[in-house]
Parts: sequence; C-alpha cells; structure tokens
Amino acid sequence: MTRTLPGATDHVVVVGAGLAGLSAALHLLGAGRRVTVVERDELPGGRAGRLDLAGYRIDTGPTVLTMPELADEAFAAVGDSLYERVELIPLHPAYRACFADGSSLDVHTGADAMAAEVERFAGPAEAAGYRRLRDWLQRLYRAQLRRFIDANFDSPLGLLNADLARLAALGGFGRLDARIGRFLGDERLRRVFSFQALYAGVPPARALAAYAVIAYMDTVAGVYFPRGGMHALPRAMADAAAAAGAELRFGQRVTRLERSGERMTAVVTDAGRIPCDAVVLTPDLPVAYRLLGRRPRRPVGLRHSPSAVVLHAGTDRTWPRLAHHTISFGAAWHSTFDELTRAGRLMSDPSLLVTRPTATDPGLAPPGRHLHYILAPCPNTDIGPGAAAWSDLGPRYRDTLLRELERRGLDGIEAAIEEECLVTPADWHAQGHAAGTPFSAAHTFAQTGPFRPRNLVRGTENAVLAGCGTTPGVGVPTVLLSGKLAAARVTGPPGRGSARSRPSALPGRTRGTAPTASPAPASSAPRAVGPEPAAGPRAHGTRPTAGTSSASSPPPRATPPRTRAAAAQGPPACPPESRTATRRPEAPQNPPAHPPESPAATRRPEAPQEPSACPPESPAATRRPEAPQEPSACPPESRTATRRPEAPQNPPARPPESPAVTRRPEAPQNPPAGPMAPATEGRAG
Repeated sequence: MTRTLPGATDHVVVVGAGLAGLSAALHLLGAGRRVTVVERDELPGGRAGRLDLAGYRIDTGPTVLTMPELADEAFAAVGDSLYERVELIPLHPAYRACFADGSSLDVHTGADAMAAEVERFAGPAEAAGYRRLRDWLQRLYRAQLRRFIDANFDSPLGLLNADLARLAALGGFGRLDARIGRFLGDERLRRVFSFQALYAGVPPARALAAYAVIAYMDTVAGVYFPRGGMHALPRAMADAAAAAGAELRFGQRVTRLERSGERMTAVVTDAGRIPCDAVVLTPDLPVAYRLLGRRPRRPVGLRHSPSAVVLHAGTDRTWPRLAHHTISFGAAWHSTFDELTRAGRLMSDPSLLVTRPTATDPGLAPPGRHLHYILAPCPNTDIGPGAAAWSDLGPRYRDTLLRELERRGLDGIEAAIEEECLVTPADWHAQGHAAGTPFSAAHTFAQTGPFRPRNLVRGTENAVLAGCGTTPGVGVPTVLLSGKLAAARVTGPPGRGSARSRPSALPGRTRGTAPTASPAPASSAPRAVGPEPAAGPRAHGTRPTAGTSSASSPPPRATPPRTRAAAAQGPPACPPESRTATRRPEAPQNPPAHPPESPAATRRPEAPQEPSACPPESPAATRRPEAPQEPSACPPESRTATRRPEAPQNPPARPPESPAVTRRPEAPQNPPAGPMAPATEGRAG
C-alpha cells in the first residue's frame, strides 16, 4: 500500500496547466475533488505550447504522440473521451530513417509491413531477427507495465516483486546495445531500435536493456498526430477539465505557497490568494523545491539529460524524401554519444530529427507553404556551453545545421525559409529548466523508478509533485502518468473516489472510436481541414483563441519584419546577435475560452498492436516551471523570424500525406502506464 496525503484534500490547487497538471486535474475531478488550476501562460500546454508566426502554427514542444489510451484514461475519469475531442491520425510510416551511406528505411508499426521493409533493406535473416526482437519488446513492455511504469514507489523495496524476476529473465539488466545486437546484425537497424536511449540521457552502450521499452512504444505500439498539432491535446484536456467543473486561472504566476507547520494552506499568485487543502506542483524540480522551501537530500547530485537545439522553419517548398518524421543519421555513432554526454561538445557528425507536420495536416501552414521542425541534440549547460554562450553560438550552429541538411539532400533549404524560430539551451534555461534541457533528469539506474526524485517531499504533508522530473519520467506518456500518480497520492488508488462513468455521448458530439495502429494504406484521399469550432467551456480569466501565440512562454517582442530585399539594402532591423527580426502575432482582445482544435469524433483504422508512447525527438511535454522572468519561447537573441517578399505559390514537391480517419483501438488487457525507462519526446513528447 503506497502512501497518500493525510488530512482533508477536498480542494486541490494544481500549479501548471501542462500535460502533467491537466492529467492530475482530470483524475482528481473524477475522484470528486474540487480543483483549481493555475497557469502562468495565457493558454494551457506548458512545454506542449503553441506559437503562431505569420500563419504558421508551431508546436513548441513534443511532436510525437504514442499510447493515446493514457491520455484517454484521464478524459475517462470525468466521463469524457479523447477520441471525441481530438482527431488522431496514425502515421505511416511512423518514421523514416536515412543513413550516411544513402540508404533509407521506413519504420512501420505493423509486424508484417515492417518485416517486409527490413527484408528489402537488409535481407531475410535480418527480417527474421526483427520478428524475434518485436516479440522480446512486447514481453519486456508487459513485464514493466504494471509494477515499474504505472506505480508510485515509497522505497526501493517496491521493486521486489515477481515482475522483477521476469524482467531479469528477459535480460533487462544487461546493456541495451548488446541486447539489440542479439537480434539484429545490421548496425543501421540497431540504431533504429536503440537511439531512443539518448533522450533518456544514456548512450545505448551504457543504458540498461530495460530502456528498450521506449523502442517498443515508438516502433511497435504506433505513432499518431493530432489534427491541429500536438497542442490540440492540452487544449482538449483543459476544455474537459473546465466542463467537469475545474476552475482554470490562466495568466497568473504563482509567487509563493503559504504553510502552517508541514501543511500548505494557500497558493499565492500575482493576482491573489487561493486557499487549499492540497497542492500538486508541476514546475521543474528546482522551482517546485523553491516554492516548497524543501529540497530532498541525495548522496549525489542529479545528472541531467542532453539538451536540444530546435529550428522551426516555415518554407515555400518541401522535399520528397521527408516523411512526417525523418531521422537523418550521421556516419558517426558511438563518438556522437560521447560528445553529447561526456565531452560536452556539439556533434561533429550530427544525427538529426526533421519533422514535417504539414505532411499530415497542411492547415498548420499558409496555403502552399510547409512547416519543418529540425531537432539537433546538444550537451546540456552543465557539461557543455553555458547559457550565455548560446547568444553567439546559436545563430552560427543554425547555419551549420542548414548547411549539413543541404549536403544531405535538402537542397535550397536555407533559401526556402520564410519564417523561423530558433530555440537553444539558453531559452530552456530562461524558462527555468535545470541544466538548460527540456528533458530533465537523465534516466540512469540511480535516477529511475524508486531512485528518481519522488513525488512526495519529506517535511511537507499535503503537496505532491508531477511532471518529467519525478515518477515515472520524461516523455508524453510518462508525464501523463505522472499526473495520474500524483492524483493517486491525494485520493488513494483508483476506486476509492467517486470516479464518473462515461456518458453514452457528450452534448453536441457523437461518440467516436479510439485509434489503433494499422498497416500503411495503399492510398487515401486528402481530407479538407474544416474551421475551428467555437469557444469551449468557461475558464477563469482571459484566454486567447486558437491562432494566437502561446508557446510555452510569452511570445517574442514585436520588431519590424525584414524582407530579403531589405537585408541586401541596409542593416538588419534586430540586434547583431539575432540573424533576423522576430514577428509577434497580434494578441486578441478579450478572446473567448480556447476551443478544442478541430475536435471531430475520430474513427481509427484497425491497428495491429497496443498503442504507443512518447517519441524521442520531441521534448517532454510537461508543464513549464516557474521562472523568475517570463521569457519568450524564442527570444530575440536566439530566435529569428524572417519574412520574404511574396513569391508565386509552388506546389509542394511531394503531396501532403493524407490523414486517415482513425478508429479507436481495442482496449489493452492491462491498463497502460508509464515505463520504467521513460518514453521521450522529447522527447519533446
């Protein structure tokens, strides 16, 4: 029996409306608690924010959604449904892997489709090895699911159970790289099933084989994309919470907590005081500990995951070789991990993630335009360049990355950019993320499971932590679970509260079915993107509608746009350290509460396997911590937003991949939870 909060817990204040905070709020509401959510930004989402830039609708956090049933579990707690509020599109392929030798591999989540692709790529022996690997990944996931992923730990003794023996028998305590090598001989294939460990902060050669559960989520369970972008998920969660009775206070910064002895009695914001019986804190750990006035002792300080440089680029063209998600591997491999996790140097031969969301949802960019998200892992500020160094280093590294992509086949990419936003470790640092990384504490053995910073803090009776820094870890699926686990600390295990049952249909919507991964369709017709719905349920305070700048922090300062012609005629309009001037979208006046993004009840094609977890590339989508200042997602010194003169609209080099209307998957036999090894997403999720 795990510990729960003593005393009254009738009114709970959740600090942060990121994925963790909204998950906690929905589970608390389902258990009959009164809930107030306080968020410093004007929209929900935290790291899973939204930036609108001259018609480009940019997700500022994670870009991949796996295991959507974990999000639906939060909706179900209040009798709602993810699949009725958000249209989920299964991605085929889930990823495309491109290698330095010119070869490429489409990663499918269906067993037969992937086996056929592996056979084409590397021969029948490797295809047989893939099938054995897939079976092992499924057994590994089942061994970790119930006791190590969806679990609160009060001590390491919580590890002592029958599933620990099963995990050991599966080789989970060996090394990841070596274990994958038992199934696959081709070094390129081994990369596809082991690179995810980087986002957990551990090189594959040193990571426990148990971390292969991340590869299960990415390559077996299925990858999805919400129509309207990843930000559609937190928006829908906030709407469901408001409809269930939560009070949502946006644009209010928490300044301190009032306490009496070991109990928190009120949350104080820059707008007033909110009395409470319990508090759920989702900011990054340093901010949460500062608010609590308590910092747990650890024999050794926390080690943090690598960070990332992200370039969001709106372009007037795209490239046929790019899928929705494309991983471009460099020739170097083991030395790359040493540079990122030990030497603290930028990658000399980078492996990059390029996401093209407009391949699936063209409505995220102006007509005839395309949106690209380029993620380059980099050292965190503890071992690599400090935050201050990135004001000069960022623009130079941006140029280096674009030159490398040009060399790898994306010819003319720099010339095609119309609008851009560059995010570096300096921006993550300004937002309050420890070590300048959105991926929080690394998932070394000493920082996993019961050894990870716990969601209860000694010396505080009625406060619980949630988010990627605590149990179970980094990634969209695990962050959603952290909110569920935090709620369980308040209410006790599920079943002890007054959880609500799902209605047969919610007002104004037809019940949909949940998505499942499915074999890649031979062809499908493009879907039209309809207008966004009207404002959703009430919320306390003003909130911009869809299409305003949210990001995970306030938008950039407005500066005059700079055209390419102007660049040739005179000096830049912005400071020397910024390549180009930034644009700030117009803020709406007294906008209504945000509507869900294209909610459409979704039907999802038949899927072969259990739905998946969070993608590695995207930064973990968790609530952004409190920071002393309100930095923009792309501050002027590290972010560039360029405007070019109008050019004739050229048709895309490759037609957008048409989204499939999704059907809801079979409910898993064991309710899913967060992995012992985190699924990232960056991840950025």
